[in-house]
Amino acid sequence: MGYVKSSGVVIKEVSFGEADKIITVFAKGRGKITASAKGAKRPKSRLAAGTQLLCFSDFTMFKGKEIYSINSCEVIEPFYEMRSDVVKLTYAAHLIDIIDDVIQEEQPSSKVLQLFLNSLYMLAKTDKSPELIIRIFEIRLLSILGYTPYIRSCMECGTEEVANISFSFKKCGFLCRACLTHDPYAEEISQGTARALKYIVYAPMKDLYNFELSSGVLNELAGISKRYLRDRLERNFTKLDFLNELNTGNF
Repeated sequence: MGYVKSSGVVIKEVSFGEADKIITVFAKGRGKITASAKGAKRPKSRLAAGTQLLCFSDFTMFKGKEIYSINSCEVIEPFYEMRSDVVKLTYAAHLIDIIDDVIQEEQPSSKVLQLFLNSLYMLAKTDKSPELIIRIFEIRLLSILGYTPYIRSCMECGTEEVANISFSFKKCGFLCRACLTHDPYAEEISQGTARALKYIVYAPMKDLYNFELSSGVLNELAGISKRYLRDRLERNFTKLDFLNELNTGNF
């Protein structure tokens, strides 16, 4: 036990009593932690700003036997821009849903935290397609977690040609047409999608978002990413279903 300092993103907040909150923080060097924020619901509380959902803050906490207790916090980046944009906020909720699923209590993951923060920044501060940001996040996250697809070449013959390439969900990688045989888990993809997958998996983190895709290639990439995410994590993430309902007017 004792006081600890760490920066982190608030990924969940739950009211507790009249004025307190219990928050979940994805913290640098500590993974996912649960902490109480006494009085944080009061407007004049010194903990009010930094314990809001999506805030990236510096925390000073006391580590108790079961949960942390926040002594002080200072906002680093509030990501306010997403709070008034229902589309961006929904995409951010999708990111949080995945992070909450894959990050364990007290299990640090600096690469995942960096990817998460970069993705939130791109959502909040840029005009880049939220759909593209999310798919980049999903594919790179799976690679960090150890589910890197084999996409340097055909898994069978080693050809590096991206023409006539399929993505096999069974074998988790590329198969050329000559090696495809009968694979019901394979989906033919365009050269643009094949190149995008390679870039997302292998690009330096600082350059990860430095590209654009046509709507057709992005739709194809989204299909690959969603299915690969579901297969590897064995869960459907449904937060983005709201956007489909919003677009069709089905509430």
